[in-house]
Amino acid sequence: MSSLFSDVYPPSAFHFKVAFAATLGLTDTSFQEVSGISAEVDTETVVEGGENRYVHTLPKGVKHPNLELKRGIAPLTSPLVIWCRSVFEMDFITPVVAQPIVVQLLDESKLPIRAWSFANAFPVKWEVENFNSTKNEVAIEKIVLSYTYSNRLI
Repeated sequence: MSSLFSDVYPPSAFHFKVAFAATLGLTDTSFQEVSGISAEVDTETVVEGGENRYVHTLPKGVKHPNLELKRGIAPLTSPLVIWCRSVFEMDFITPVVAQPIVVQLLDESKLPIRAWSFANAFPVKWEVENFNSTKNEVAIEKIVLSYTYSNRLI
């Protein structure tokens, strides 16, 4: 019995969905891998005057790595490809359009059991992985996105 607040533990990591605002919440295409869902507190050390036994570690802020998406190379009609082309191939004639992204981990009924939102995301790298004539693999593109902050929704 699945629900939006399912307590499946531990959840499987192979069934997920990535939704972009530009595609009105619909998935653009299947992704092979999503990485970079992480947050870390940036700190600084402060030496206390007169006390030499220790230093203070103080929080400065939260930093996030880039979000990386891997998938088979998509056609030119893909909304994600159109967005990437507007950033990398238009010489900044028009402003870069940032958009929210939601990554959902799904259960066997395709209902979200975990979800993360990423605010003001925009592409910073678009890479085609190596072609290799000795392997029978799908041609993969990697899209790296920068974002302002993220929240876990579920």
